[in-house]
Amino acid sequence: MLGLAWLRRKPGEPTLAVTPELWQRATAPWLFMRGLAPADVERLRLLSENFLSTKHFSGTHDLEITPLMKVHVAAQACILVLELGIEWYEGWSEIIVYPSQFAPEREVMDEAGVVHITNDPMAGEAWLGGPVVLSYEDVAMTGDEETRVAGYNVVIHEFAHKLDMRHGEPNGFPPLHDGMSVAAWRKAFAAAYEDFCARVDAADELSERDDGAALDELPIDPYGAESPGEFFAVISEAFFETPELLSPEYPAVYEQLRLFYRQDPLARLTSSSSPS
Repeated sequence: MLGLAWLRRKPGEPTLAVTPELWQRATAPWLFMRGLAPADVERLRLLSENFLSTKHFSGTHDLEITPLMKVHVAAQACILVLELGIEWYEGWSEIIVYPSQFAPEREVMDEAGVVHITNDPMAGEAWLGGPVVLSYEDVAMTGDEETRVAGYNVVIHEFAHKLDMRHGEPNGFPPLHDGMSVAAWRKAFAAAYEDFCARVDAADELSERDDGAALDELPIDPYGAESPGEFFAVISEAFFETPELLSPEYPAVYEQLRLFYRQDPLARLTSSSSPS
């Protein structure tokens, strides 16, 4: 585990002012901004500024963290809590940014009890009670019209894990609001997860013959089949990035996410595209 003493905010470290000009430059490419009303955009900007006053960024491998990079991360993190409040991100303060994907060495025990050393490349990671770690190459790719993959957003993914972690280890069951049904949440997510895992298995069988085309046709990232916790993070990406693809596939899950995040990206997207 990384030693974090050197990452702590220095006394008197200035807070970044997110000017309207910086905000526009940082957020213009992001899909999750589609359809947001001007008043909501302003609330998101102010929330992002508040977020940046409580979080400390550190670059690795001599990466210089610019104001633009900070706002890129803050805006994407804060869209999740626009209607929940910044307090959902309390209890930790560090954001570590790598220039590109990183490959930490891990010990993993298989089903037979054999320990293996892995060095799998990662685009992001969220630690329980600790920092969020991001590959800036992947952050930037999400905002690039030429390189982005629809529904893929590493910042939303890792910060969805942070919301999930408010109940402990991420398991796809974040703290629900008063009035939300635990039974309805579990039923919707269990059915969707079982269906999605079956679809990924079927697509995997075809992938060698169709060069992965079957996997590309899935409504969300196949990584969501790794575990219920990953499914929640991946489907949260799709909820904000591509609601028009997610809602028809898993309407019950979309409805639960709408209640949890207290937002309806599909409705605002539909409203913004309707003739006035």
